[in-house]
Amino acid sequence: EYYFNNSALLIINFIVININCHYFCVFSEILKYIIIMDKKELQARTKKFHIDIIRLCNDFPRTASGFEIAKQILRSAGSVAANYRASSRAKSKADFINKIQIVIEEADESHYWLEIIEDAQIKPGAEAKRLMKEANELTAIFTATNKTAKLNYR
Repeated sequence: EYYFNNSALLIINFIVININCHYFCVFSEILKYIIIMDKKELQARTKKFHIDIIRLCNDFPRTASGFEIAKQILRSAGSVAANYRASSRAKSKADFINKIQIVIEEADESHYWLEIIEDAQIKPGAEAKRLMKEANELTAIFTATNKTAKLNYR
């Protein structure tokens, strides 16, 4: 399985919208430089997301809300990485789809908790914003994966 990075998706969308011979020739040249994310790279990315969340939580205030929010986001971010990893050992296509749907839910939940962290000013700043962006990107990647898997399952 391969996953296109954001630059690749933008270029592909541009080509599909503006398809003609000239753009196709340009596209074939650009394709040489597009980085494609494979399963191992995506596993590393989801693992890094979890580790980055752990590091973010280490600086939370030692309060009831700090502990509770840390517990929630640590679980959801960990579930993104663990369930994606488990999807590579799925017993069937239906099992794969189920695991990917869990990853989508957990990535979205991680984004929710990051919004709470930002809005409640538990740990405002650039790192929380970066992790929100990453959670959004992971949600988009796995949503696309889920759609493709469902189409191929039929």
